[in-house]
Amino acid sequence: MPKKPLTRAFKTAWFSKAARKARIGDPALIAAIREVMQGQADDLGGGVFKKRLNKNMHRSIVLGKGRRHWVFAYLFAKKDRANIDDDELADFKKLAQAYDRMTDSELASALRQGDLLELCDEE
Repeated sequence: MPKKPLTRAFKTAWFSKAARKARIGDPALIAAIREVMQGQADDLGGGVFKKRLNKNMHRSIVLGKGRRHWVFAYLFAKKDRANIDDDELADFKKLAQAYDRMTDSELASALRQGDLLELCDEE
């Protein structure tokens, strides 16, 4: 019987910088992914989820790759804006589809190039 694939979580290079500036570490992001997987996030459709972070001070846009790979793509402060607009949502849906089509070798390449960073429980 084949093994069930492990769930992996990533952040874009841009998101990594924004999260560091907001003092949101990988352990908090991993906990947030677990909550998203349990349905504790706003499902915006098309593999796009909005998750509250940092004691509800920030919002993140998380893209699900077949619900096997998750990518933190965007971070914004609640005080700066209430939500993403419709055009941004459409773009995030396209990006979620692109991540969904990404092969394991393309994923490995994105990691090597630093475009994506894998979340780690330890800092």
